[in-house]
Formats: sequence, C-alpha cells, structure tokens
Amino acid sequence: MKKFAIVLSGCGVYDGAEIHEATLTMLAIAKLGGSYSIFAPNINQHHVINHMTGEEMKETRNVLIESARIARGNIKDLKEYDPKDFDALVFPGGFGAAKNLSSFAFDGPSCSVNTDTEEAVTKTVKAGKPIGALCIAPAVIVRILKDAEVTIGEDSGTASAIEKMGGKHTNTTHGEIVVDSKYKLVTTPCYMLNATIDQIYNGAENVVKKLLELAD
Repeated sequence: MKKFAIVLSGCGVYDGAEIHEATLTMLAIAKLGGSYSIFAPNINQHHVINHMTGEEMKETRNVLIESARIARGNIKDLKEYDPKDFDALVFPGGFGAAKNLSSFAFDGPSCSVNTDTEEAVTKTVKAGKPIGALCIAPAVIVRILKDAEVTIGEDSGTASAIEKMGGKHTNTTHGEIVVDSKYKLVTTPCYMLNATIDQIYNGAENVVKKLLELAD
C-alpha cells in the first residue's frame, strides 16, 4: 500500500485549504488503494475571512488547528514530515496555499514560501519521491522548484506569474494533468477553473493515479 502525505493550509477556500479538493484527494487515495497522513504548518493564518460575506474578520486562527477540522483531529505538524516514511506528497489548493504556505496572493512572483513547506518539497525531490499539487498550489511549488512545468488551468495572470518565477505553464481544462518528469511533479487546475465537484474529483483522481505510477 502506497502512503501519501497531504499538506493542508487551513480550512476554507478563502483563507485556508479548499475543503473539496482536500477531501476528494483523500477519497481518491483511498479508492485507489493507498493510505494517507495529514500535515500542516504550525503557524497563524495570514487572516481570517467570513466565507459568507468575503470580508476579513478581526480574529486570529492557527493553520494547524484549522486544518485539523478537515483531518478530524488526526494531523501532525509539517515539521514532522519525513519523505522516507511516504511514497508521495500532495498539496490541495485554496487561498491558504497562496496566503499561508506562501505570500503568492500578495507578492506574486516575488513571493516567499513558508520554511516548513519549502523543506518538505525540497526533501521530497531529493528523495526522488513524486509530488502532486492542485489548483493554486502549483504556483507555490514553482517558487521552490524554479524551472518546474505546471498547470493552474487557463488564468493568464497566474500563468504569467509562474513564468516570471522561471516555471513553464501549460493551459489545461477540467481533470487534465501536467507531468514534470524531472521533478516527478503532477499538477491539475481544479477550482482555478469554474468547476463542479465531480470535475474536482476527476482532477484529484488523475493526479493520484499518476503519483501512484511514478511511485512504483
């Protein structure tokens, strides 16, 4: 049984991990015969968004604690991640990837990346293990792996930012994946497109299928 590490960035699309993408990644792993463990950095969110109004709220939340909602409490600090214990690493999307795992939402191509996130990616690549990234998460990966080939769908502004960071972007539609064989990196657009929940599952499943193939 192949073991996946899933990295979350909070709970909720506007300030954390995209819940559908996270949950459907777990479902795809389980249906395809794998197992997973969930991680998140132990840091404060950039901010908290009211998901009904889109307005910022005057409170502070912790990424690890919020991610534990999706993980049903079974979660570890990302500092504890070791690629030798896993066959693949996966990053669901949501604005948390661009606000908490990195500053891409605010700084674009000149963004910084959370230290634990960067170490998880670089150690996984060094270990020769594959990485999956959904939605906006590929932009974070490109900031770490400067020449990576990825997709975030068809958004020209984000694609341009990826190329300014040294990455290569390929336009894709629902469920399609882009594979960078150098880094064993698999990406798909998910909610970067105007998607339905079944299309999100197709993308997650196609990423997991390819990761399983690359992990063999």
